[in-house]
Amino acid sequence: MSLIKHHAKIETNVLLLTVGILLTVIAGGLVEIVPLFTIKSTIERVEGVRPYSPLELAGRNIYLREGCYNCHSQMIRPFRDEVERYGHYSLAAESIYDHPFQWGSKRTGPDLARVGGKYSDEWHARHLIDPRSVVAESIMPGYPHLARRDLAFDDAADHLKTLRVVGVPYSDAQIAQAGEHLAAQADPWGDHDALTEAYPGAKVGDFDGDPERLTEMDALIAYLQVLGTMVDFSDFDPARAGALR
Repeated sequence: MSLIKHHAKIETNVLLLTVGILLTVIAGGLVEIVPLFTIKSTIERVEGVRPYSPLELAGRNIYLREGCYNCHSQMIRPFRDEVERYGHYSLAAESIYDHPFQWGSKRTGPDLARVGGKYSDEWHARHLIDPRSVVAESIMPGYPHLARRDLAFDDAADHLKTLRVVGVPYSDAQIAQAGEHLAAQADPWGDHDALTEAYPGAKVGDFDGDPERLTEMDALIAYLQVLGTMVDFSDFDPARAGALR
């Protein structure tokens, strides 16, 4: 009865109730925040994750510009139905160089976290130009203008410099060669050694079906083809990843 009596006193006194709420929120916040200061990073390092190449980065910018994130998420949750449909659940480390990340919360279309390598470049080009030519039930609008527009990314080096400020580890050499790497990745007959050394695993070649031009379609497909491909999950060990921190 005594506890109920005091409880009623707090509930009927605005000042005491406000103070009690503030103390509760402060205590809960400290319990959640203070432990974070005892560890170097909350994101485990994973082998294979690298910054985007200039072409992939240009494609990501187009992905954002066209609002693709409004209908497609890039986060596979650790639930059985999600893993069976899309693949291994997403790791925080896979988004470490995304500014901002593209996790999303709406799926009018399928999740794209592991779309890289799932379809051919030709499939992606046809799908972007006329979605219903490859997926009859698709309600996605077409983006044929991407194949008509030459890619304008003359400030690629400046873009990489800016991302380095927020923690993306682009080297001086990668920044200096940004333009060369951009052109080389979409050139099926180019010298790709410097590119693949700077960006291991980068997919190279003609992405949009027109090797004579570097288009926005090239960039977007290059970005889609890298999603979810950096980590080799056949050799992924969560315990080892945690040890790399």
